Amino acid sequence: MTAVRSTLPDEARRVSCEALQDTLVDLLGLSLIGKQAHWNIVGPRFRSIHLQLDEVVSAARNFADTVAERSAALGVPPDGRPETIAKTFTLPAPKEGWVRDSDAVQVMVESLQDAIGRLRERIDATEKADLVTQDLLITITAELEKQRWMFDAENVPRED
Repeated sequence: MTAVRSTLPDEARRVSCEALQDTLVDLLGLSLIGKQAHWNIVGPRFRSIHLQLDEVVSAARNFADTVAERSAALGVPPDGRPETIAKTFTLPAPKEGWVRDSDAVQVMVESLQDAIGRLRERIDATEKADLVTQDLLITITAELEKQRWMFDAENVPRED
C-alpha cells in the first residue's frame, strides 16, 4: 500500500529511501552507542566526555527524526523498530560494563568514522537521484565530522 505519493521517479525514490533507511539505522545505533557509553563511562575525564556523549546522542536522535520524515515524505515508511536496528546495525560499540574514558573516546571515534564513511557513499549515490536527500546527508555528515573531531582531539597524548 502506498499512502503517500512521491514526486520522485521510482528509481530515484528507491535510491534515496535506501540511503535514508541505512542512515536511520546508523543514527539510531549511534544514539544507543552514545547512551551506553554515557551511562558506563569511568575515569578522570568522566564529566567532560559524559556531557560530550549527550551531544552526539542529541544530534543523532534529531537527525534520525529528520531522516525518517524525509523517507515518509517520499512515500516510503521508515523502519526504526528495535529488531530492524538490532539486525542491521554494524558500527563499533562499547563493551559491556564499565567503559574507561579513553575506550569510550576511541569507540566513538571509530563509530563516527565508519558512519561518516557510509554517509559519504550515500551522498555519492543520491547525487543524481535526489539533491534534497543528498543535501540532508551532507548536513548530517558535517555534524558527525565535527563530533568525530572533538572526540579524536581527546585522544591526543600529553607532551611531557
